[in-house]
Amino acid sequence: MENTDTIKLLQECDAGIKMAIASIDEVLEKICNVDMKQLLEESKKHHEKLKTDIHFLLKSYNSEEKDPNPIAKGMSWMKTNMKMSMDYSDKTVADLITDGCNMGIKSLNKYLNQYNMADTSSKEICIKLISIEEQLCKELRKYL
Repeated sequence: MENTDTIKLLQECDAGIKMAIASIDEVLEKICNVDMKQLLEESKKHHEKLKTDIHFLLKSYNSEEKDPNPIAKGMSWMKTNMKMSMDYSDKTVADLITDGCNMGIKSLNKYLNQYNMADTSSKEICIKLISIEEQLCKELRKYL
């Protein structure tokens, strides 16, 4: 059970990170404020570093990566483009990314509880990802 929970937790973290990176990439070129753009670029680097760590662990368990749910990804893309077409501003970007962070934090906490038999290193990665999302959310508040 521990091995299964470990793999499932890592895969959910992997899918979440891919979703976060895709969301950041989608809005990065639309940002006018230099500091906000730098904040998102830094967050993207943290996500990419964690993604590398997760892929290494998944490989060590002879397991596959997990892509985000295509429906969730499509809905995110539609929401982003619809909101940006109505209000093309840094405030809208901050709002969209904050919503994404909050959904990620909620999902990751759910998976952390659901896969409670996962090994310590996988739980620590999940907690670190939650922390990255919480920090980004906090730092984006001034742009809302």
